[in-house]
Parts: sequence; C-alpha cells; structure tokens
Amino acid sequence: MPRKKKLFCVSLGCPKNLVDSEVMLGLLGGAGWEVCGEAERAALILVNTCGFIRSAVEEAVDEILGVLELKKKDPGKRVVVAGCLVQRYGEDLRRELPEVDLFVGTDEVAGIVGLVDRMMSGRAAAPTATAPPFLMNSALPRRVATPPHRAYLKITEGCSNRCSYCMIPAIRGRLRSRPLADLVAEARALEGRGVRELTLVGQDLTAYAFDLGKSAPRLPELVQALLAGTAIPWLRLLYLYPNRVTDALLDIMAADGRLLAYFDIPLQHVSPRILSAMRRPYADTDIDALLARIRARLPRAAIRTTLITGFPGESEEDVEMLAAFLREKRLHHVGIFAYSREEGSEAASLPGQLPDEEKEERRRYLMEIQSEVSAGLNRAMVGRVEPVLVEGVSRETDLLLEGRARFQAPDIDGVVYINDGECRPGEIVEVEITEAHVYDLVGRVV
Repeated sequence: MPRKKKLFCVSLGCPKNLVDSEVMLGLLGGAGWEVCGEAERAALILVNTCGFIRSAVEEAVDEILGVLELKKKDPGKRVVVAGCLVQRYGEDLRRELPEVDLFVGTDEVAGIVGLVDRMMSGRAAAPTATAPPFLMNSALPRRVATPPHRAYLKITEGCSNRCSYCMIPAIRGRLRSRPLADLVAEARALEGRGVRELTLVGQDLTAYAFDLGKSAPRLPELVQALLAGTAIPWLRLLYLYPNRVTDALLDIMAADGRLLAYFDIPLQHVSPRILSAMRRPYADTDIDALLARIRARLPRAAIRTTLITGFPGESEEDVEMLAAFLREKRLHHVGIFAYSREEGSEAASLPGQLPDEEKEERRRYLMEIQSEVSAGLNRAMVGRVEPVLVEGVSRETDLLLEGRARFQAPDIDGVVYINDGECRPGEIVEVEITEAHVYDLVGRVV
C-alpha cells in the first residue's frame, strides 16, 4: 500500500464553518489524504476561513500568511484557502496572495477532491463556473473534529434575514434547509459514533424549513423527530431568532429534559431606535415579553445573547438602556461586540459612525456590568448538584478534569472544573458545585 498523503487543517470561525471543514476532511480522507497534527509534516495545508467581520478577516489573513511562511521553507507544500473569506474577497485574494495554490469558495465544498486533484497534478484550473449553492447532506463523508462525545448538526445553510449590519446573506446566500429525514439520518449516524451531546446550528434555527413550503415541518417538529429517532442524552439549540421562539418549542423543552432549556437568542440591542436601524423586527417590549414567557414556562432556563455596541447613531442614552437591561434581566451568558463597519452592508453607509475607541469603551463598560451579573448567578449555584458532561483533562491544568453543565455550551460559555471524583470523557455525572468564579464553576462528583 502506498503511504497516505499528509493533510493539515486549520478551521477558523463558527461551528457552522467547522462542519464545512469536517466535510472537506471527510471527502479528502476518502481520496487518500491522512490528517496529521503538525503543519510542518503535511504536504497539503487547508485553511478554512471566516470573513464575517473585520476582526475575522484579519485573523484569517494572519493565519494564511503564517502558513505561507512554512511554504517558503518547504516549496513542495501546497496551500488551499477555503471558506467565507474566499467567497467574499476571492478576486482580491487571488491578486494579493498568488502564493496560495488553490482558493475554494463556500459553494465548492463538495467539489474539494476534484479541485485538489487538479492542483496537485499541475493542471490549469478548470474554467470558472458558478457552483450551485452548497447544502450538505448525510451521504457526504464527515471527519468529526470535535471530541467524540459531542458534535454539531448543521440544519440550514444561508440566511434570508436582512439585518443592516450583516454580510452573511451576501456570503452564504439565501436560506436553504435540509430535509427532516436527512437530518434524523445524520443524527443517528453521529449517535452511532458515540455522540452524547448534539448541538443544532444554523444562521437562524427558527427559520428552519421556511424555504420548503407552508406544509413542511418546522423546528419544533424537527426537534421532536430527533428526540424520537435517537437516544442522544443532550440536544442543544444555538441561534434562535427572538421573534420566532414559539410556545411549541417551549412545550417540548418542558416535557423532555433531553432538549436542553438553553436559549441562545442574539438580541443585538434593546433600544427601539437602534433595533429599527439594524432591521431587527422587534422592539424592547417584545424582548421583555419573550424573556418573561421563557422564564414562566422554564424557570431554570439558561439564556445567552449577543449585543452590539457602537452601532451608527447609538447615543449614550441607548448604551444606558443596554446597561439597565443587563442589570435587570440577569442573563446567564452575554457576548458583547463592538460594531464592525462592513463594506457592502447597509449599515456601513449610515450616518453617525463612531470611532473605534468609543465603541470599545462602551463594550468594556457593559462587560463590567455583565461580569458582576455572571459572578452573582454563579455564586447562587454553589451547593447545587448538576449533571455535567465530562470533556476530559482540563485545558488549564492536568490536575483537574473539565466538563460542562446543561447551561454551558461548548467553546462559548464557561466550564465546570472537577477537582474530586472519578469520571471519563463522555460521561454525564452528577457534580456538586463547591466554588464559583465569574464565568467558571468548580465541583466534585457525587
């Protein structure tokens, strides 16, 4: 048997992008490529990029430049750059980074093997053609890059919302939903690999199947099918649009604890004036009603949101509305981001653009408030016993184990450090919380 060709992959950005990386790795693996853990040993380096906002673009470019430095030392290496950055800035990248051997857009994921084969054989690139909008399916091979006990299930591609600050529809295209049966088939396959936590992802989960016709099953029906079709202990939902969280979804969560009462709802702001400028179709009163409805039905629900500071025209009064909201609503997890002026977005041409320093100062101010809220909520956890999914040895020190409670999503929220008791990765164990920090908890197995 000939030795397999070595491939190294860097996946940047969100979990949705990670799923694309996993599909490309699965396809390339079937074509004889073997993933290795060191770029220096690889003949092929694949960088799957994010290009959503300026900071992500800068991170991606830095990563590419670093990889190209390796290529200078070893000219035999081949460098492939894929993902959102290519979809958004393809022609500019080809002109500015001629050392990159191949650029692959988000719609060319399924064709990665043919594209790499042509590149490796030295043949000229195929004539440029518009690839059909990509939508993965359960028949595509996938090399899951997360720990074996958890995985992401991407239920949609693209987005048909038209938020004024966002470039996702321009990069990823309109909403495209996978058939319910195909998603259940993939969930079963992941369960067969040992997955204990399945996290559903998409640009907007609550828009699932809006593109498939009025009679198509929606998100509640999909969740019910996944619960009925698998025995996976934890199902988690990321990215719920605020004005489409239905009572039907809340009812399923209340009836079946396997669907975690964890709400990731990107509000972005609470000022009615700013929400209108963002083209978010709800008001502060709608947000209040939504949170009250969730908490009345599911008192122990965890709520996460993201907020944007420094949007064009944002006043100090608008910032104080956010501050009052954080103090009053006491959400478990809040990510706060300074507004990024993205070329091509509607918001980029709005009046009242603020200096970066002012946007960052407002972000820090609000994060200080939220830190106090988070610390208080965590202190209230001390003495409680919570089920925790064990991840393995802590990333901070090999003297501790690390896991996550139901109210902690992977890679974005805090963790539970386990300092007493025996357990293995992938197990769900009862942990008594003994100590609290701003974002993380400490406990012992009971």
